[in-house]
Amino acid sequence: MKLSDKAALVTGASRGIGRGIAEALGSEGARVAVNYRVSSAAAEEVVASIRSFGQEAITVQADVAEEGDVKRMIDTVLEQFGRIDVLVNNAGILTQSHLADMPTEMWDEMIRTNLRSAFLCTRAVLPGMLAQGGGRIIYVASQLGLKGAQDLVHYSAAKAALIGMTRALAREVAPSVTVNAIAPGPIETDMVANITEEWKAMKMAELPLARFGRVSDVAPTAVFLASDDASYYTGQVLGPNGGDVMP
Repeated sequence: MKLSDKAALVTGASRGIGRGIAEALGSEGARVAVNYRVSSAAAEEVVASIRSFGQEAITVQADVAEEGDVKRMIDTVLEQFGRIDVLVNNAGILTQSHLADMPTEMWDEMIRTNLRSAFLCTRAVLPGMLAQGGGRIIYVASQLGLKGAQDLVHYSAAKAALIGMTRALAREVAPSVTVNAIAPGPIETDMVANITEEWKAMKMAELPLARFGRVSDVAPTAVFLASDDASYYTGQVLGPNGGDVMP
């Protein structure tokens, strides 16, 4: 298995892409800490799935945009696993508004949840990764961080910042720690329930592969980036996006 003896932490792992990544890492031999903010029952389902592969898994509750919660989460994972080899910054939200009508609170919550959380979690794990001489940091960004989208300026801005963070941090922590991003296209998860049918129809018409992606289209990319197969990848943005962005 590609990730035997590795310990991973996946934020926002009780549902959607985060759940798929956590289960995929576990299926490849990793011990996995499943972070959740609210739904303990859903997180326990993910843990049960990973344990069915014969791997160790735990749930860890934290609002990853809160500094104190992040410290407690990292301490818990280190106490249980002894190390963190892979951090997947996946936690995020998706809301929709014209910028001219957007409440300041909506903007702030987007940046808090999708960007501040990644900063806090990354800062918390880096000392340990550098001390142990290796680690993998993976950001779940979005193709909209590369191309933007109407009614999603705040989301696009936060995801673009994650891509910039990926490229800058990759230089800062090389050669021992690699830092890469995944920029999925629209994926069939409950997160897209907040988006209007009109917007989804418009997006579908733009996609060369003529379908929204599935979680199973994204999770293998995370396994690859977490594994030794990606040892020469850093500062990169990989895009399972159905052809929506072709850089």
